[in-house]
Amino acid sequence: MNWPYELQIGWRYTRAGRAGRRNGFISFISGVSMLGIALGVAALIIVLSVMNGFQKEVRDRMLSVVAHIEVLDADGAALPNWNATAAEARKNPQVIGAAPFVASQALIARGDDMRGVVVRGIVPNEEATVTDLAAQLRDTTLARLVPGTWSIVLGIELARSLGVHEGDKVTIVLPGGQMTPAGVVPRLRQMTVVGTFDAGHYEYDSGLALVSLEDAAKLFRVEGPTGIQLRLKDLNQAPLVAAELSRSLGPSVTVRDWTSTNRNWFAAVQVEKRLMFIILTLIVAVAAFNLVSTLVMTVTDKRADIAILRTLGATPRSVMSIFIVQGAASGVIGTLAGVVLGLVVAYNIDIIVPAIEHLLHTTFLPSSVYLISRMPSDPQQGDIVPIVVISLVLAFAATLYPSWRASRLQPAEALRYE
Repeated sequence: MNWPYELQIGWRYTRAGRAGRRNGFISFISGVSMLGIALGVAALIIVLSVMNGFQKEVRDRMLSVVAHIEVLDADGAALPNWNATAAEARKNPQVIGAAPFVASQALIARGDDMRGVVVRGIVPNEEATVTDLAAQLRDTTLARLVPGTWSIVLGIELARSLGVHEGDKVTIVLPGGQMTPAGVVPRLRQMTVVGTFDAGHYEYDSGLALVSLEDAAKLFRVEGPTGIQLRLKDLNQAPLVAAELSRSLGPSVTVRDWTSTNRNWFAAVQVEKRLMFIILTLIVAVAAFNLVSTLVMTVTDKRADIAILRTLGATPRSVMSIFIVQGAASGVIGTLAGVVLGLVVAYNIDIIVPAIEHLLHTTFLPSSVYLISRMPSDPQQGDIVPIVVISLVLAFAATLYPSWRASRLQPAEALRYE
């Protein structure tokens, strides 16, 4: 028997079952199997798309505050000639912006409240070439960071926790004490809050303070910038560019990119994503192997048909192919339906979620908790293709045993009770 006939009969068996109670039940079970595969595939696509969206949202907000690459002095001191280092870094075609900075940890106090912060000294005009936040605030809030005025810009969550507003005074407690006749006393500096920033990333909004570069150098007693921030054309090339710069700039500096700085967070997200993929794949596997019961019942119901086909000259391989086509067709239909449903939901989740929230009178993502008021989604081909392949492979694997049993059926045995 030629393959087109096997395909035709297998497809006919897939669509069969509209007449007769038994055939109707088999068709119902087959439909449930296809629906299960579709829902499992759709769930995988939607969940992974939402996780990608969260990761992209957090990454973008983080990179609005920090640069793609930082070049630091290997000994933690000021760079001896940061202009020459920046010029050498700019020779790399990926580098499109460079800005000096001074950064160190300190305590910030207001009354009885005290918080640990990272104080970063910047040059607003140059900082705007490497971070989006500085580009947005260069002509407004950051323009007030005039050297010598001892002004400071706080993250909005930090300002809220300290209860300070624009024009209030805060005290910076610096590391390293000062020797006096009375002993070692902490070094303090009073500064004026000239504004706040809202990066949308809690870590930076609650733990970062910006001052002018000259004021920061005086505060931390360094002779100049302790590092250079670099912006790249393609942020995904940061590890590769960092390795190239590390070789070209020599051992006197340390080069680190944004992926290594936040390695633990990204590693945790990847682990969660893999676990979700495995868990939801089990749903697809259960639905796919429901095809086993469907095909077993179909083989039992079609015993007479199989016997007639064998009598007419069909080989065991042809009979096996017929039922493989039937099971594979169910798997393909269910997988394609799941892909369509998953992509429709993933691309319209910003419409669907608000509608559900309005219907249920609830909020899934309170902005006060997550700092993200909408459900992000980012479907990626690298996730969808493996989902489709795994679903089709599982569906195909589920057809092998029932199809093999059908091919072993002997015509005389099948027709004995017909």
